[in-house]
Amino acid sequence: MYTAIYKRTRSGYVAWIEEIPGVNTQGKTKKAATANLRDALREFVAAQRLLTKREYPKGSLTREPLPMPESAETVRA
Repeated sequence: MYTAIYKRTRSGYVAWIEEIPGVNTQGKTKKAATANLRDALREFVAAQRLLTKREYPKGSLTREPLPMPESAETVRA
């Protein structure tokens, strides 16, 4: 789970994922900003996967899912 941060602006909302630098977007409404943020995160992950596949020859890495335990919570300030 990630933390979405929203900042109200004159033209709507700016939003970003607190834990992943570079995943940010905007929208006229908070709902639109949320939808755009989900898209931005999906695109970011897809791009990172593609870059990893291009950089390393097939078979040179081990790829596997990393489930997060249910009890793991983000530290809140």
